[in-house]
Amino acid sequence: MIKSWFKNIGPGPLVAAAFIGPGTVTLCTMAGVNFGYALLWAMGLSVVATIILQEMSARLGIIAQKGLADVIRSEINNPVLKYVSIVLILSAIVIGNAAYEAGNISGGVLGLETVFGVQNLNIATCNFNIFSVLIGLVAFLLLFIGNYKFLERVLVSLVILMSGAFLLTAIMTRPDLVEIAEGLLLPEVADNSILTIIGLIGTTVVPYNLFLHSSLVKEKWKSKTDLGHARKDTFIAVVLGGVVSMSIIISATAINVEEINNVADLALGLEPLFGRFSKYFLALGLFAAGITSAITAPLAAAFVACGCLGWSTNMTSSKFRMVWVFVLLAGVISSSSGIKSIQIIKFAQVTNGILLPVIAGFLIWIMNKKTVLGLYKNKLKHNIVGVGVLLITIFLGLKSIFKVFELL
Repeated sequence: MIKSWFKNIGPGPLVAAAFIGPGTVTLCTMAGVNFGYALLWAMGLSVVATIILQEMSARLGIIAQKGLADVIRSEINNPVLKYVSIVLILSAIVIGNAAYEAGNISGGVLGLETVFGVQNLNIATCNFNIFSVLIGLVAFLLLFIGNYKFLERVLVSLVILMSGAFLLTAIMTRPDLVEIAEGLLLPEVADNSILTIIGLIGTTVVPYNLFLHSSLVKEKWKSKTDLGHARKDTFIAVVLGGVVSMSIIISATAINVEEINNVADLALGLEPLFGRFSKYFLALGLFAAGITSAITAPLAAAFVACGCLGWSTNMTSSKFRMVWVFVLLAGVISSSSGIKSIQIIKFAQVTNGILLPVIAGFLIWIMNKKTVLGLYKNKLKHNIVGVGVLLITIFLGLKSIFKVFELL
């Protein structure tokens, strides 16, 4: 049974690994520190939304045997509308992934700086963080060679270890189960919490995962009879990822600090389990999460760009490499900019939360086309739930934009 389960594991764990990165650890910790259990509902909503949208993405990949970007390009017939849509998607994903990549690299940098301290390199008038450049080089080599699966498994394992630590820590803090239930089932938008809510959604329902999932699932499964395996793979991976994220929020609720500024503050959430070694354990986990996510973000951007423009999605093609190099370089430069790493990570998640309605709208439109999916297009129940998720993300996205302008 276990052997059969492992045999049918698909891209689900990769989707979960992409959202259990430095951004998740940071945003969930900040949510717990600043708002206690009050925002658990936002994480619950994010898990439901992720399952719904990723199931659509997986179904599209298996039935059409194409990625989402390829289908959008082929299905829009009006030249003007096609051009506008491609520009919109490319801008959303490439810019969004550049911001996300900065957060990924910054998370890895946080981990290294905990152990080795801040290391900067001055060249002429430019100041570079050595660790940002180092992580960028590691990601570059892994992507360029293409043979990164073994290392990725090792790094994902490290992230799982860190996740297990938060699960145990959440239990050891002896949380109030009634308050947890209230936070999960009774939505509440506390003062100054809207950007954190958008961040929690953005760090879980990652827009680029919708493209990545549809592109990778067709490599694993070719037959319509495999839809059941794909759905189970998606459901289990996303639910477990959501439980881990909620555990981080619960653990962070017990942290007695006013503001999260560095990894030492984040590590306070692990102290009940690891004591003074918690800082180093979290450093290792953040580094692992940063490297793993630093690979998937540029990879997804390359799949999207090549799919939209009709280029080859072969990982060794020059155009494919050109896209991921751009995203990776943007992430390295942004993470070396001198802005607090915590702020970069938070901005990346908020950006993804705002971009989500755009990408989700395209996905739901495609999922209703009989010419693409035939009998496997969205049923009424899929559309009701999908549009509900879309409307909620639009509402929250607009509120976050207004909030940002108020801050400006």
